[in-house]
Amino acid sequence: MPNWLKDAVFYEIYPQSFKDTNGDGIGDIQGIIEKLDYVKDLGCNALWINPIYDSPFKDGGYDVRDYKKVAERYGTNEDAYRLFEVAHNKGIHVLLDLVPGHTSEEHPWFQESKKAEENEYTDRYVWTKCWFHGIAGHPYVGGEADRDGCYMLNFFKCQPALNYGFLNRTEEWQLPPDHPACIATREAMKDIMRFWLDHGCDGFRVDMADSLVKDDDESKSATGKIWRNIREMLDKEYPEASIISEWSNPWQALKNGFHSDFYLDHQRNGYNTLLRDYETEGGDHSFLKKDGQGDIMRFLNDYLPKYKDTKEDGYISFITCNHDTPRPARTLSPAELKIAYAMFLTLPGVPFIYYGDEIGMKYLDIPTKEGGYTRTGTRTPMQWDSSKNYGFSDASEDKLYLPQDKSVDAPTVEAQLADETSLLSEVKRLIALRHEYADLQADGSFEVVFAQKNQFPFIFKRGELIVGINPSDKAVSLKLPVKGEIIHKIGDVSFDREELKMDAQTFVVIK
Repeated sequence: MPNWLKDAVFYEIYPQSFKDTNGDGIGDIQGIIEKLDYVKDLGCNALWINPIYDSPFKDGGYDVRDYKKVAERYGTNEDAYRLFEVAHNKGIHVLLDLVPGHTSEEHPWFQESKKAEENEYTDRYVWTKCWFHGIAGHPYVGGEADRDGCYMLNFFKCQPALNYGFLNRTEEWQLPPDHPACIATREAMKDIMRFWLDHGCDGFRVDMADSLVKDDDESKSATGKIWRNIREMLDKEYPEASIISEWSNPWQALKNGFHSDFYLDHQRNGYNTLLRDYETEGGDHSFLKKDGQGDIMRFLNDYLPKYKDTKEDGYISFITCNHDTPRPARTLSPAELKIAYAMFLTLPGVPFIYYGDEIGMKYLDIPTKEGGYTRTGTRTPMQWDSSKNYGFSDASEDKLYLPQDKSVDAPTVEAQLADETSLLSEVKRLIALRHEYADLQADGSFEVVFAQKNQFPFIFKRGELIVGINPSDKAVSLKLPVKGEIIHKIGDVSFDREELKMDAQTFVVIK
């Protein structure tokens, strides 16, 4: 386990939307460099940057055309190398996004694989043996290549699936995972990782990490074998490099080599019940919504088994949001967001803050851009200050990558930095608290003290610290058989004679 992950607080940057320095309306690497002092001041000591590779941008850069080349819109490879160097000088680690499951249809590998003549890349992607033979149970495209066959897709039409083999084979064209062509795909991905690690990158967030071997078994044993092989390479050659998975199954991800696994927003899972329960039927009963009348046990029944079974293997990462998920401000007020972020920043594991969430940027209902569809409203340009385009870009408004929030109460970094009661100021205090107390960091112990169905507050212990959360709209009190002092609180909270009193929408840490 890389030592730096223990105290890491990540900041996710969607590069198109963070800061534009050349006036084209699209964020760039130089913009990230210019704002590293802001990231450091916030308290974040690690970055995850969404794909910066050369791409046709039919899926926001997740359709990679060249893994070893920075997209022109962002700058050059040298800009990326300088970003790593400047970030490191400020004590900030940088993860890039690795997309191992598919490429763009414009990638040179695929252009070669499409050819009728057999070549080095013929089996780099999944192809059937005949133009009118489809792929049962999987999306595919036919009729667009000289080659006699149909090719599998991972997501959009522009994203042909790379070939890591099939575990349960039913057709002659399905190669086993240990076939030389499938091994070559794995080794090509390791080569890409080495390239960026050698230039100063600190690791990768891995896109769709569980999707490599097709028709895998329920435990993803064949896909897991690939990641264990990659982890062996990292441990030997880059022991301080980190890989974090988009898997949302720590039983599989952490036991197969990942250092941390995202707790993603999947309908009805524990994370979903905390702040996005509106995605299910029956109204919004999110635990962190003041009038949601939520049930913390819906979260704990899902989370606790995962945590207890995998805490020796790696970390579970809580997110405020990400580029695929509606921003939490869609349904939560700034006061509710303070409590939500306080919870995420005091639970075990490695937390991630999505750019703009720290000021409560809103989800906008806007048309799709570059394959974003319903995700587009979460990817709007950062709102820095009260100047033109909120300080994101000097370009004319019509050239901006995406439109911005024009409401009178649109939040900005500038305004919230000047307000000690703002969401941003509270996030800074919470991150500083986490850095100050090792018990609050990734591997600090975790124990539930009080959690009952349909009741508040939720009380848990991190090492020697007691954390209390009352997101509801009602005051509560609870006998706590401990003595201590309050070291941080949100709202009106008192602790006297072993009784904890919490007003509505409050949070507390007791030492």
